[in-house]
Amino acid sequence: MTRPSPVNTQDQIALIGAGPSGLAGARNLQKLGIPFQGFEAWTDVGGLWNIENPRSTVYESAHLISSKRMTEFSEFPMADSVADYPSHRELLAYFRAFADHFDLKRHFHFGVRVLQVEPLSEAADSLWRVTWRDAAGDTQSADFKGVVIANGTLAEPNMPTFEGQFDGELKHTSAYKSAEQFKGKRVLIVGAGNSGCDIAVDAVHHAHSVDISVRRGYYFVPKYVFGKPADSLGGKVTLPPWLKQRVDGTILKWFTGDPVRFGFPKPAYKMYESHPVVNSLILYHIGHGDVGVRADIARLDGHTVHFKDGSARDYDLILAATGYKLHYPFLDRAHLNWQGMAPSLYLNIFAPRHDRLAVLGMVEASGLGWQGRYEQAELVARYLKALDSGSPKADALKTAKAGPPPDLSGGYKYLQLERMAYYVNKDAYRQAVRQAAAAFA
Repeated sequence: MTRPSPVNTQDQIALIGAGPSGLAGARNLQKLGIPFQGFEAWTDVGGLWNIENPRSTVYESAHLISSKRMTEFSEFPMADSVADYPSHRELLAYFRAFADHFDLKRHFHFGVRVLQVEPLSEAADSLWRVTWRDAAGDTQSADFKGVVIANGTLAEPNMPTFEGQFDGELKHTSAYKSAEQFKGKRVLIVGAGNSGCDIAVDAVHHAHSVDISVRRGYYFVPKYVFGKPADSLGGKVTLPPWLKQRVDGTILKWFTGDPVRFGFPKPAYKMYESHPVVNSLILYHIGHGDVGVRADIARLDGHTVHFKDGSARDYDLILAATGYKLHYPFLDRAHLNWQGMAPSLYLNIFAPRHDRLAVLGMVEASGLGWQGRYEQAELVARYLKALDSGSPKADALKTAKAGPPPDLSGGYKYLQLERMAYYVNKDAYRQAVRQAAAAFA
């Protein structure tokens, strides 16, 4: 059954998602008095950090890989009692407190899933029809002035295919919740990114054996340097990329040594050209023989995994720590100007063809934190407000987002990987977003 929404929504913005980026969006729309209606598929806020959410991809031992002071919303700091690297439980409590403090929940419909988002015309300022299924299973639709998408980037598994047949368990890390799943098993984790290394450290305490299969080298950053969170250190002097890579790479080897010693390939790229692995324990466990480093997988045969270096070993469970894909299933890709592996959006936010279509959270950068996402939302709210008032400042941004994109790399040459398709340099990105927002002041 389809029935129209009883609320007049044509002066409202539809905001999809109540995770960190969705809450940042709600707060900034609220601050500027922009009417909006939020949609969240789960029954509470928190997004992936709410482990009760069926779409959550966190696990029992999950913690931030950035420290709380480098990650929190500036206007709502985490309590001093919260750990330097908070667990998902502390983070969910934080997001609930943020939503309650600013009275954001009343703006959301919870337990509803957005099915389709489509413009009503080809005009740049078209209204948008949003269709959703509510908690009772009924389908509803309403027309909105614009749409802000904040449904996250870490929910749709990127599951690789392997040659051959595996007779054991083959899963993605999205299905991992507890190290009990490893009890007594011979485990192979594919991929040594942050989740893969964290889960490998979990597994050593329960599994019969643990190996990691890698196809490239990594840079490993300890969580603490000189007793302080590593990401909180660093002077105010900004070094050119080539010098920062050289200096930080040298310092890193003082603390972690050369990962090649532990069996990893030598990175075929420079530091900061891919997201580093922030983990203080993985090299420790490899050095103690608790975790073995294996080459890339060549093929599967029953319980045997054959590796590209000619070696082979038997396993009971293969866990693919191979990341996630961008997933906006309710919207035609053309509206987001999808180019190759990701949408091509101005400042990773604004769709070129549409005045009131924006995405929050489609950005990755080492150290960006939630404040970086909050600044995205601040820019979006200011732009929407300017559009509503007919300000020429809105026209200036419309012109900018239709033109050539700015360089957000900060001078780094990022790896051409799917998960790096929307990667930016933190400093270059925040400066660009802040400048754009300041233009509306």
